[in-house]
Amino acid sequence: MQTHFKSIGLIGKPRHEGANQTLAQLFYWLDKQGYEVLIESNIARELGCTKAEAVEINEIGERCDLAIVVGGDGNMLGAARVLSRYDIAVLGVNRGNLGFLTDVDPDQFKPTLTKVLAGEFDTERRFLLRTEVHRHGEQKAHNVAVNEAVLHAGKVAHMIDFEVYIDGHFMYSQRADGMIVATPTGSTAYSLSAGGAILTPKLNANILVPMFPHTLSCRPIVVNGDSEITLKASCNSPSSELAISCDSQVTLPCQPGDEIRIRKADACLRLIHPKGYNYFEVLRSKLDWGNKLF
Repeated sequence: MQTHFKSIGLIGKPRHEGANQTLAQLFYWLDKQGYEVLIESNIARELGCTKAEAVEINEIGERCDLAIVVGGDGNMLGAARVLSRYDIAVLGVNRGNLGFLTDVDPDQFKPTLTKVLAGEFDTERRFLLRTEVHRHGEQKAHNVAVNEAVLHAGKVAHMIDFEVYIDGHFMYSQRADGMIVATPTGSTAYSLSAGGAILTPKLNANILVPMFPHTLSCRPIVVNGDSEITLKASCNSPSSELAISCDSQVTLPCQPGDEIRIRKADACLRLIHPKGYNYFEVLRSKLDWGNKLF
């Protein structure tokens, strides 16, 4: 059988019985067909699979043509922040809840993957955000986010003061619980819950969504995806403890007076879907659009 991939990496959802079951089935099915299969080391230990080569996720990025992530969107986000640095295709098998990024049915993975491995798939490039914390002109911390970067107080429901600049131009000052800066990928996540608009994946744009602003006139705003967004935390902010959250998984500490610079990352995620993938069908399914009201 002609294949577009020779080496495949498996990444999973830790301590999840359903995900582990799917991962074991995937490994033996792929191994039987002659693929070189690498398993992320923590998952390999959980599975007790001595036949597979256990490696760190970075090595999957370096050595594999395809990474299959079994889990929910949270697992995909964690894997994507690493795998985006490498020229590797990434496919998600849904063992989570919503599954906006992990769209393969675990109960039907064999016929679906057979077609994907034969080259019947659609490819999307999803960009990430690079977030940097600068203090007195020096970069103190940085990381990337697939969904969103969020400036917030270190304590729950504490208001903060900050200014927002787009490409160096002052936009407004804000007193709020924080600010969400989301990619099109992240527009269906935290940003959506906070009242932001949905951005279709191919848009070169980001959306800024204030969190509980202390004004009735402030609304979410969509800006060019190539713009640099700067958040300047006031030295007189009511809260002295601040943080930047990347995808709700990585936290960068910051202080009043710091500058948070957010821009498109150099690398992007090469996400693949089974042929016929339809984003609006995903929205209808995940958000219960079009269901009967009574």
